[in-house]
Amino acid sequence: MLFLSDGDVAKLITMEETVDTVEEAFKEHAEGRVVMPPRSTIMVPRYNGSISFMPSYLTGLDAQATKIISIYPDNRGKGLPTTAAWLVVNDPRTGAVKAFMDATYLTAMRTGAITGVAARYLAPEDASTVAIFGAGVQGRTQTWAACTVRDIERVYIYDIYPDARRRFAEEMSAMLGVEVKPASTGEEACRDADIVLTATTSSVPVVSRKWLKDRVHVSAIGAFYPDWRELDTATVVESKLVIDDREGIMLEAGDVLIPIREGAITEDHIYAELKELVSGRKKGRTPEDGITVFKSVGIAIQDSSVANLVLRKLGA
Repeated sequence: MLFLSDGDVAKLITMEETVDTVEEAFKEHAEGRVVMPPRSTIMVPRYNGSISFMPSYLTGLDAQATKIISIYPDNRGKGLPTTAAWLVVNDPRTGAVKAFMDATYLTAMRTGAITGVAARYLAPEDASTVAIFGAGVQGRTQTWAACTVRDIERVYIYDIYPDARRRFAEEMSAMLGVEVKPASTGEEACRDADIVLTATTSSVPVVSRKWLKDRVHVSAIGAFYPDWRELDTATVVESKLVIDDREGIMLEAGDVLIPIREGAITEDHIYAELKELVSGRKKGRTPEDGITVFKSVGIAIQDSSVANLVLRKLGA
């Protein structure tokens, strides 16, 4: 059995190939070549955390894995990651465990990658400016993915912690070779943005429709409970809304569920699942589109496909 650390995984994969791999997983999903039970989550209210179990099998790639992921927002104050994950990879032919890997980095990469896939289909072709909310690990991979699929010239980072946004600006500017500036408010970050990314642990909206341009793509990945959201109702109402997976969204995504409960939209407001865009069954951005929103809660095929990529790079 292989044992792989986050460092091992980081040396093996790039964002460009991770985006391509996740896109291929959604093409398989569109063709019905995926076995993916619903995510099972244990809430741990005593410590304000949750632990989820996410198995999947992609028959075309012959890739099977189960992810165990913990999300503990209060870990920030303890100097620990708010999100940590591990992957068990089985050999589909025998059921034997092929690999056990630390999947905290892999989770950040696959989550960034799905935003990159969505941006390929929904972001303006001439997008040059990004606003990112959240200066953590997820915020970094979200930004990296946007810069991978569009020719981005500048990035504005907003985080409630000034030191965090300053460090993000310094580190990501050096990494990506683009201008990255701290923003003192969310409105300032959004003012010129063609792509707005949210990767926070906020339970209340961090993005307001009145801050957004009329032609913009928004990707929200941080809110993952039915009563949490990062986008205000007006943003969702005015959007062409694309989601990663209807079942998961209707169970977990407050960004969609809260406007439905308010009576502002119905489930029919959802334009498409991502698999319908990547398969060509529905169009992505058209010249008539103003605001596009992609809402993701994360699904297991992202993990299995990227774990398969890691093992292929190792020749395993």
